[in-house]
Amino acid sequence: MRGGYASNTEQTSSGSADGVRVIDLRSDTVTHPSPEMRQAMFEAELGDDVFGDDPTVNKLEAMSAALLGKEDATFVASGTMGNIAAGLAHCGRGDEMLVGDKSHMFNAEAGAHSALGGIPVQTVRNDARGMMDPDEVRAAVRPDNIHYPPTKLIGMENTHNQAGGTPLTAEEVASVAAVAKDYEIKFHIDGARLFNAAVALETPVAELVKDADTVSFCLSKGLACPVGSVVVGNHKDIEKVRKWRKALGGGMRQVGVIAAAGVVALDTMIDRLAEDHANARKMSVGLAGIDGIECDPDANPTNLVFCHVSAKNPTEILQKLDERGVRALSLPAGWRFVTHYGITSDDIDHALDVVESTFKEYAAF
Repeated sequence: MRGGYASNTEQTSSGSADGVRVIDLRSDTVTHPSPEMRQAMFEAELGDDVFGDDPTVNKLEAMSAALLGKEDATFVASGTMGNIAAGLAHCGRGDEMLVGDKSHMFNAEAGAHSALGGIPVQTVRNDARGMMDPDEVRAAVRPDNIHYPPTKLIGMENTHNQAGGTPLTAEEVASVAAVAKDYEIKFHIDGARLFNAAVALETPVAELVKDADTVSFCLSKGLACPVGSVVVGNHKDIEKVRKWRKALGGGMRQVGVIAAAGVVALDTMIDRLAEDHANARKMSVGLAGIDGIECDPDANPTNLVFCHVSAKNPTEILQKLDERGVRALSLPAGWRFVTHYGITSDDIDHALDVVESTFKEYAAF
């Protein structure tokens, strides 16, 4: 036994419900803010952000721009809002954007670029790591022709959710950015988990995004804030993004009460991501040793653990795991377990015990 599955009343950082120890590994969006974040939110100095008068938001934006090596930044409600606002800032109606076929911007943002901006989306193949082949991106750029929508934006995701959270190196990012530069096309990075990439690669985050016109990153995932994302770029592009933020309903007034958590996160939560990566590695190795589960630890290098279940009744097993307090998601790429702030090494031991015993009892082959 790795962690005492028989103990149903033990409280951990991940919580309990009805006497069952709950280890919530569905997503890193389930994190709760740290005590320091809560205190900062309570004490936050506030103003009207739509007027540019909220000092806490202004501080977060200045910190974000400096950290990523860009001129300016704007705080937005979510990563989805950030990606949409950036796309609308770079493309007019009838302009085209190129993104990966497994990307969040294409698959998980409710078609907003097309619905709200009249922007057709063309996809380029993502490989198993989430990388796009620069030659395929180049071939997809539309020639100047009356029949075609002009390609105005290339979007890239790092780390890539559906590719196991694999971090793409600065050189890989630069190879795609070079295509955008050659054709004078804007280049946007969806960096929802960008700091996971920086920590895993031991590379300054500014180096990973140096070739991007705009970058969005989430505060509400591994950085453990309750709400929010940031978009960075040059002054001109961020002014456009800020205008679209307003049009999307993102003018949030005294939003420093939330942004205060982001200030703390940038100071205290980035280096801590290495703990999540270590716990994910431990989870991957443990899952790989359970009959009925295929899991490659080397394919899960950050905090996202994907595995494939060979049992004939995966839905039943997932429900049993939930009843026993271990929460995961079934996605097109496989089952996903995500480590994050509040999950300890002991939690991973306990979760693995629950998974192993549940498969032994319920898996049908």
